[in-house]
Amino acid sequence: MLPHRLMLALLGGVALLLAFPGYDVWWLAPVGCAALGLATAGARWWVGALCGLLLGLAWFAPMFVWASTYAGTAPWLAMSVASALYPAGLGIVLALLQRGGAVRPFVGAAAWVLMEYARAVTPFGGFPWARLGFSQADSPMLGVASLAAVTGLGFLVALVGGLLAVAAQRLLDPRRVAVPRAVGAVLAAVALTLAPALVPRPTDGEPLSVAAVQGDLPEGFTRTLSAEPGAMLRRYTDRTAALAQQVRDGEVERPDVVLWPEGASDLDPLHPTRGEEVERRVMAAVDDVDVPVVLGATSRRGGEAPFNMQLSYLPGEGLDQTYDKVYLAPFGEVMPLRPLMRHLSPWVDRITDFVPGTEPGVMAVPLPDGGTVTLGLAICFEVVVDPAIRDAVTGGAELLVVPTSNAWFGEGDQSVQHLAASRVRAVEYGRSVVHISNVGVSGLITPDGEVHERTGLYTEATLLGELPLRTAETLAVRTGPWVVPTALAVVLVGMLLGAGRGPAHRLPR
Repeated sequence: MLPHRLMLALLGGVALLLAFPGYDVWWLAPVGCAALGLATAGARWWVGALCGLLLGLAWFAPMFVWASTYAGTAPWLAMSVASALYPAGLGIVLALLQRGGAVRPFVGAAAWVLMEYARAVTPFGGFPWARLGFSQADSPMLGVASLAAVTGLGFLVALVGGLLAVAAQRLLDPRRVAVPRAVGAVLAAVALTLAPALVPRPTDGEPLSVAAVQGDLPEGFTRTLSAEPGAMLRRYTDRTAALAQQVRDGEVERPDVVLWPEGASDLDPLHPTRGEEVERRVMAAVDDVDVPVVLGATSRRGGEAPFNMQLSYLPGEGLDQTYDKVYLAPFGEVMPLRPLMRHLSPWVDRITDFVPGTEPGVMAVPLPDGGTVTLGLAICFEVVVDPAIRDAVTGGAELLVVPTSNAWFGEGDQSVQHLAASRVRAVEYGRSVVHISNVGVSGLITPDGEVHERTGLYTEATLLGELPLRTAETLAVRTGPWVVPTALAVVLVGMLLGAGRGPAHRLPR
C-alpha cells in the first residue's frame, strides 16, 4: 500500500540525515538508499516521485536548518523544498528501472550518481552540499574516494544500500530458496563496505609548518553582522602579533606560513584611497611574524561589484599574489531571481552580486628558507565543487587550503558538515588540508583524512602543526570526471533493456 512506501521513504530520509555530521552515524547512509530502493520497487512513477520527495524533505529540511539563522524561515524552506525535488526525480527513475518489482542495486546506484550530479550543477550553478560521499569521512568506504572521487564514493554507498534492499526483498519472499540469496546480498554489502579500508592512504611528504588563525567575531558583532570597521582585521593582526611574540619567547617554532580565513580583513585592501592604510596594518603583523601571510578579504578594486579574494603578503615586500573565488555560492554571493527572493527575506538586498574569478585557485608562496609551497585555494563553498578542487590539484597544489566564514550559520551543524567535506577531499586527492574558519570549526587534516588539530565554535585559536606536502596524483584525478558519464550510460542501458523486469516480492502498488 502507498502508506507503507511513504513510511519507508520517510525513514530513509531520516537515516540519511543521521549519517551526516553532527550525528555521524555513517552506516545509515546505505540504509537510507536501501529504503528508497524498496519504496520505489514495483511502484508507479508518481508514487516514486512522492517517495523521493518525502525522503528529500526528511533529509534536507533538518540538515539545512542552519540556513535559517540569519536568512529566516522562508528561504530555508525554499532551499529544502528545491533540494528535495532532486530525490523526487530520482524516485521516478528508480520506479521506472524497477517496474518489475525487483530492486536493481547497480543501476539504482548509477541513478543516485545522476541525481547528485544534477543537484550539484543546477540551477544557478548548483548546490552540491550533503552529497552521499561527504557522509563517509569516518567510514571504511572512504578509501574509494582516492580511486573514483567523491562521486564514486557516493555510488558505492548507494550500491551497498541497494544490496541491503535486495536482502530485505529476499527475506520477504515466502520461498525458502530466497534466504541464501539474502545472505549473499548481505555478505556482498559487508565486503564492499569493509574492503576499501585496505586502500592505502599515504601521508609521507616534506613537512610544512603552518599556523592557522581563527579570530572569532569582534565584540558587538550582532545579528546585523556588522561592527566597527577594522575590528575584524584587528583581531587577526593582534593574534598574529601574539604568535610572533611566542616565537621570540621560544614557546613555539616559527611557522613557514600563516593562514587567515575568508573575510579576515573587513577592510578593502585594494581600495584606491584607503588600501594603503589596510596594507600598513597587515604588513605590521606580517613583518612581526616574519613569514608569508595568506588572508581573505572582499575588494571592489575601485569598481562597484565585489570580489571574494585571498591575498598573500610577504615580509619586507607587501602584497604578492591574489586569487578571486571562481565558484560563487548561489543566494549567498550571487542572488538569482532577486525580485522574487525579496518576498522571502529582507536580507536579499544586503547581498551584493559578487564577480567570479577566472583562474584556478593555485598560489605559489615563497618560503623563508628560499623554497616555495604551492597552495590550492578553495574558498568556503568551493570545497564541495568538484572542478574547483580538481583544477587546483592538477595545477600543482601541494597543500589544500579551505578558508571559510561560518558566521552566518550560528551554532548548527553547517561547520562540522563543512569540515567533513574537507576531510573527504584530503583522501580523494591525497593532500593535506588546512580548513580555517573565522568562527570554527577549523582543523589541520592529513592526506588520510584525519584531523590532528581542531577548534571549537566561536572561540579564538591559533592552530599550529606540520603537514606533509604531496605532489603525487591519486587515481581519482583521472577517473573522477568519468563516473557521471558512466552512470548515465548504465541508466540508459537499464531503461532500454527493461532492467526493472523480473519476479520479486514487492509492496502493493
